[in-house]
Amino acid sequence: MTVHLVSMGCARNEVDSEELAARLEAGGFQLVDDAEQAETVVVNTCGFIEQAKKDSVDTLLAAADLKSDGTTRSVVAVGCMAERYGKELAEALPEADAVLGFDDYQDISQRLRIILAGGSLEAHVPHDRRTLLPLSPVDRPEAAASVSVPGIHTAPDLPTEVTPASGPRAATRRRLSSSPCAPLKIASGCDRRCAFCAIPSFRGSYLSRPVEEIVAEGRWLVDHGVKELFLVSENSSSYGKDLGDLAHMEKLLAGLDRIDGLYWIRISYLQPAELRPSLIDAMLTTDKVVPYFDLSFQHASGPLLRRMRRFGDADSFLGLIEGIRERCPGAGFRSNFITGFPGETDRDVETLADFLQRARLDVAGIFAYSDEEGTEGAELSDHLDDDVIAERREMLADLIDELVSQRAEDRIGEHAPVLVEEVTPEAVVGRAPHQGPEVDGTVLLPADCGVGVGEMVEVGFIGSEGADLIGELR
Repeated sequence: MTVHLVSMGCARNEVDSEELAARLEAGGFQLVDDAEQAETVVVNTCGFIEQAKKDSVDTLLAAADLKSDGTTRSVVAVGCMAERYGKELAEALPEADAVLGFDDYQDISQRLRIILAGGSLEAHVPHDRRTLLPLSPVDRPEAAASVSVPGIHTAPDLPTEVTPASGPRAATRRRLSSSPCAPLKIASGCDRRCAFCAIPSFRGSYLSRPVEEIVAEGRWLVDHGVKELFLVSENSSSYGKDLGDLAHMEKLLAGLDRIDGLYWIRISYLQPAELRPSLIDAMLTTDKVVPYFDLSFQHASGPLLRRMRRFGDADSFLGLIEGIRERCPGAGFRSNFITGFPGETDRDVETLADFLQRARLDVAGIFAYSDEEGTEGAELSDHLDDDVIAERREMLADLIDELVSQRAEDRIGEHAPVLVEEVTPEAVVGRAPHQGPEVDGTVLLPADCGVGVGEMVEVGFIGSEGADLIGELR
């Protein structure tokens, strides 16, 4: 029984895929790297925005085409899109042999056995997963034992060889990558009610993992070749609020910092309104934590942010950035923004453009607003024309490209440690502390510089190409 896993979307999905991989392997399946050699192709879908959903559907259809070649017998959809739409997706996409939700993950190997034996599984009817846990965060850890939350629960049903060998039994995991950087899930779900986002409805309420469990998994990852731990969740600055102490993040960083053989700790997706001084202090003073601030701004116009059910404005965001830069001038900043939210005015766009120019972010993403079913934004009356949204997005994207290139140029003449991630005949590719994995640019070194994957080297920056830096060993 051979199976190939395709992971779409974010790093959180990557962790879920590695949980599925471990469960499948423990259930007797053989994981293969080539989809064409797999009897079953499992696609871990993304359900975030329209383009991500389209990409997931296209991937499922491409996998279904393999069934005509003889080896591939079944295609299974899992992940956020499968959870969010369930039976509706199964009816719209008969090319998929099954659509499985999060509640199927614990018995995933048995589900695939049924499908390979010619059986069928009825897709679930989606429901709001926020209702599965108590409203009060502190009541959730005890209630969570009966709820399926990918990447969160311990797995006493699996053999020890697929779970961390030291410390508490951490979430099931089987690495699918040889990268020296690995995502490490610290929590799942979200309690925020942003008017444009449907994630809480299908990912559920916020639920933190215990510090000791995360540290144990982090130690296991380092034992399996990882040099950088990338802490992921829907909202990392809320970590620990359901454990009775928001300072749990500071405790977590201290625990991870003590792992021998680990070089870097990086935190993703922080809410500006929740970025308390003690967390900033911990990020800037804990040895292995890189000064990297992935801040979810979404816009810079105060009135529009409030309409989005967000907090802050351009001045407060700039004050946050400047305060961090005063303490650490080389700190890295990245964020994502939405343009075209209902009611957005030309003045709002001007405010965002001005903020981008003043903030000097290392990386920024700009997304065109699109309605998501079940969100407040979809019910608003003053929607903008698609052409207007596209025009605004194109203008802001061009501005961001220029500003990101300028910010990279500002770093020429500086030096920093670089984690080597890839060696090719053309170049050695790595990342500096201000560059997150996959989306934040890279550092390019000469192919003949004599370093290998997983090494940490000191590099001087001598040039730039867009967000990428060109370096030389010091």
